[in-house]
Amino acid sequence: MSYHLTVSEEWFSIHPEDLWVYNKLQLSQVLGYTCGPAGLEVPNPGFYIVRPCFNILGMSRYSKIEEIKEDTEHLHPAEFWCEIFEGEHISVDYQNKQSKLVVRGTRDSKDKLYQWTKWEALERTVEFPEVLNDVGDKYEWINCEFIGGKLIEVHFRRNPNFRYNNTIAIPVWDDQQIPELEESSGYRYIEDKGYHRRGFIIDGKSRQHAS
Repeated sequence: MSYHLTVSEEWFSIHPEDLWVYNKLQLSQVLGYTCGPAGLEVPNPGFYIVRPCFNILGMSRYSKIEEIKEDTEHLHPAEFWCEIFEGEHISVDYQNKQSKLVVRGTRDSKDKLYQWTKWEALERTVEFPEVLNDVGDKYEWINCEFIGGKLIEVHFRRNPNFRYNNTIAIPVWDDQQIPELEESSGYRYIEDKGYHRRGFIIDGKSRQHAS
């Protein structure tokens, strides 16, 4: 299976009955999180994460932290709100329900939600989410993201940022200069355009893009 799927390839690889997994509102509701669609009042005033229900493009597009006192009619109809989770943010690639790649993301709390500082592979095994047991039998690769151990996002594909045989991926954003790296540093820059992203600084010698 390709590391980096186009939107069409990813969309048409999903069985229609499994689309609920990509619907972040439905997934959050199934998992018992405090959440709801635009228009539903929040149970308590406070800060909530507001996201598109569907975002197959990824990279936290249009996600935001917002203080909501009660009413949510101002949100876009395609958005939903959810309680905020704190803690470690990890992305896990499972092959046939077995943990194969675990990476941890770090970012400055002042940066935009899509703007990660660094992703780093961990020597760790993460148990496959029970809520995905049925769909897990249909797809060889499933990528899951967790915050503080809470499942927040699922894709039926692999993490494309580690297809260079790398263990570190440091994003270089559009408003940043491409750094000059000494060959002896063990790091190199790779162009890998994404949402407001120019590429990555990675460790080791990169291989050709995996198919």
